Amino acid sequence: MALEPILHPDGPDASRSPDTADPFITPGVSVTPKSRVDAAALLPGVFSEREAAGKRDVDLYVRTYTTLLRSSGAIKLRTLVPAHLSIHSSLHSLAEAQEPDMAAFMYSVQRLPDCIERVTAVVLGQTARIFAAGGYADVEEQWQAVTSPGRRRKWWFDGNATLAVFIASVSDLDDFIPTLVAYQIEWNKLHRLLHASPALLESVRQCAAGTSPQAEETTAEVCREALMIEPRDWGRLRGAWGTTFWQTLEAVGATEKSMTLQMLGGTHTGYTRVAQRWWRPIRAHFQQRDLLNRPVYFISSNTHSVANVLSGTARRRRDTLIRYVQESQHSELLPEYEKMMRGEVRASWDNFLYFAARGYFALYPDDRNRRSHEEEARGIFSLPSEGALDCGIQIIEVNKLHAADIDPRLLVDGVPDVTQSDAVIVNINYPLGMAANHILTQVALNGAMLRGVYVLGKAATLNGRIGDVMLCSTVYDEHTGNTYWLDNCFRYEHLARYLVYGSALDNQRALTTRGTFLQNQAYLDLYYRGNYTVVEMEAGPYLGALYEDVFPMRTPQNENVNFSQAPIDFGLIHYASDTPYSRAYTLGARGLSYYGLDSTYASTLAILRRVFEREGISPAS
Repeated sequence: MALEPILHPDGPDASRSPDTADPFITPGVSVTPKSRVDAAALLPGVFSEREAAGKRDVDLYVRTYTTLLRSSGAIKLRTLVPAHLSIHSSLHSLAEAQEPDMAAFMYSVQRLPDCIERVTAVVLGQTARIFAAGGYADVEEQWQAVTSPGRRRKWWFDGNATLAVFIASVSDLDDFIPTLVAYQIEWNKLHRLLHASPALLESVRQCAAGTSPQAEETTAEVCREALMIEPRDWGRLRGAWGTTFWQTLEAVGATEKSMTLQMLGGTHTGYTRVAQRWWRPIRAHFQQRDLLNRPVYFISSNTHSVANVLSGTARRRRDTLIRYVQESQHSELLPEYEKMMRGEVRASWDNFLYFAARGYFALYPDDRNRRSHEEEARGIFSLPSEGALDCGIQIIEVNKLHAADIDPRLLVDGVPDVTQSDAVIVNINYPLGMAANHILTQVALNGAMLRGVYVLGKAATLNGRIGDVMLCSTVYDEHTGNTYWLDNCFRYEHLARYLVYGSALDNQRALTTRGTFLQNQAYLDLYYRGNYTVVEMEAGPYLGALYEDVFPMRTPQNENVNFSQAPIDFGLIHYASDTPYSRAYTLGARGLSYYGLDSTYASTLAILRRVFEREGISPAS
């Protein structure tokens, strides 16, 4: 049965669409709704008490850690456990159970650095100067830079027990803190189960020391059953911990986790400084190449797809990449290659080569350097990010591209005459949450002529499948309480032509949430009943920054904003990376892998086609 649109629980009228919006609301002028009140009180009989409480608990959790972090000293992470448990997070649904929640634990493991198993103290700050003032001098010079596979963030480890985390926006707190709490909760569950069996713990110690390699598999099976972990999750955990698996498991059994957390500074002005430092290499590049007065198109996506489509690097190495797939016996690509050769699938050869290139260039740094030189010869420059904001940058001069190298899917209307354009594309690696607001503000402040803003990112879908592409015309932003009505420049027909595996879904509604753990079933149900089917973290912050570049006022709060006639071309594309209504298909359970490239490249092609059309260098379809 179709869901009936309802008034948004926090005020904005979610039952309206851009076509039926109040005709007296002019673009950029917002209407102040009723003051924020409890959802159940606002609409008695519409929301259940469970739904209303679901959102209240999330808000309480956020207020709990933001107020505790105002303390001048360290707080114990266990202080946040009751608030974490009370939200009944859909990503951590077994938080209160005795058995481990491996979906939540694996999600946390993948988004924290490997050294986290040794960490007892976590220190948060915005700049090296703030760390130094707090007693942690020369963090960037003397500490070890560490990484995590699932989250781009600047972290440094002192080699002993302290982790310094650079915070680029308030969203880093909303993302990192619940992840750290979930990690500690699940670590301690495993600790209690291991500690309850001294004989098993001794076997783990022997495996960690390498004194009993013949008994390792037997110990592994006994240990898996004792820890109540399914075989698939056990395999994923062994893969994540790699060669230190037994040593890490020994540490789990030996010590209960009890980390502390301390915030050094953390002001809005500080976040602005972080973004200014991030912009510094871009400005230097613009000055060096005399680009300051060029029109700018801003793309928030990734640092591989745009360059691949425009440079031809992978297609020029077709034979080399195919040979790499065959010789390496690539577990994903080799079966796909054989199916493509037999004509059993309609997958794109270009997407296949783009994915193969990622692994190939990681193994062959000399060829990776040659690739960089090839890209620079075509006007594509990759710049390092500075400061706390770990967000890669590419500057692309359109008139320096070699038209013959461009992905053939962009040439169906003829080869574009790129020399006729003086435009510059600023392409960045998709940021996290409110960092998007600070980044776009810097681009708008420093870009002479901002002609287009195009956002491509991952999102959860409440009604689609993994790999579907969602195009939204309405965005509700939890940071501001605003509902934005959009004239999204992308429609079904712009994406469908490039999709093989997924579907293009336009006229969707997006919810910009604070963080992945900060959602629960009641919370999702509440918004789903308002026809919000896309859950993501960046659209609202981007729209807030764009608002201040387009209209002569600060971003409003708790209002309806008509963005249907904004003077800057705007496009918003999300591809489905997980389905929160099914725990089997969350980002903690599996990744998009090769098949995610279908939606990624369909979206990238649509964005670049839009840029070419706006520049008049490619015929419109």
